Amino acid sequence: MSQDADRTTTDQLELQDPVTRYPKISPPAEALPGTGLDVEMTPKADLGEHSYRGTGRLTGRKALVTGGDSGIGAATAIAFAREGADVVITYLPQEEKDAAHVAEIIRAEGRTVETIPGDLRDKAFTADLVERTVKALGGLDILVNNGGKQVATDGLASITDEQLEATYDVNILAMFRLTRAALPHLKAGATIINTTSIQAYQPAPKLLDYASTKAAINNFTKGLAEELAPQGIRVNAVAPGPIWTPLQPSGGQKPEDLPEFGQSTGLGRAGQPTELAPAYVFLASPESSYVVGETLHVNGGMPTP
Repeated sequence: MSQDADRTTTDQLELQDPVTRYPKISPPAEALPGTGLDVEMTPKADLGEHSYRGTGRLTGRKALVTGGDSGIGAATAIAFAREGADVVITYLPQEEKDAAHVAEIIRAEGRTVETIPGDLRDKAFTADLVERTVKALGGLDILVNNGGKQVATDGLASITDEQLEATYDVNILAMFRLTRAALPHLKAGATIINTTSIQAYQPAPKLLDYASTKAAINNFTKGLAEELAPQGIRVNAVAPGPIWTPLQPSGGQKPEDLPEFGQSTGLGRAGQPTELAPAYVFLASPESSYVVGETLHVNGGMPTP
């Protein structure tokens, strides 16, 4: 283990006990302000910067990862770079510090990285984002629709119209718009990977709006996969379980629930972002050439249909 008890330098290819690969965390019952920053989390999340070892599976690919400044998006962007891909990451302007850190890691791998701040709720931003990506990287092979919004409530009666519309705008409507904009640039062999959630299958009463968008993402993924498969473009999804990211302490969970976060899984602990990255790498690489319309579960042992 590294000096930080919540991180590891043992790479993902070594044989290890998944129960003890990471310790069971008990985050303080305190909320982070705003959308939360990775640099402000207690304990820190592991993005794989010290442990992910690439094997060249994405050499020469060009990827766009939304929400790539922290959490699952950041771990995926780092893994893509270590597999040989150039990457564009998007994030909210207030998350610049996290984005700069991820970009520094990617540049250290000798890969091209572009950081593009903006709000996925902004239709003009999503319409322009793909063109800016293609200009920065010289093309687009991999689209990862990962950016998301999650706010825990006391139930349906406490979900305001503003929150409901914001959650749907970010989680599913932006996915439609961004994917639509990307289609003219995607060729046979390209991949689209959408981030859904265990909440699509086990919706928590405190997350009704969020959970319903994740179910919609599953449906979108499967329908789009059927449409694009004949063109040689594969569409799949990853469904994370409880993963320790800034999304959780910045409103995604009630503060009083944070100390027990992830401990009800089969492995008895929350997952770390770097444990998701191999799933995205697999779905982005030619190794998964016969995998279409799949939702790949990475949830520590939470039963799903």
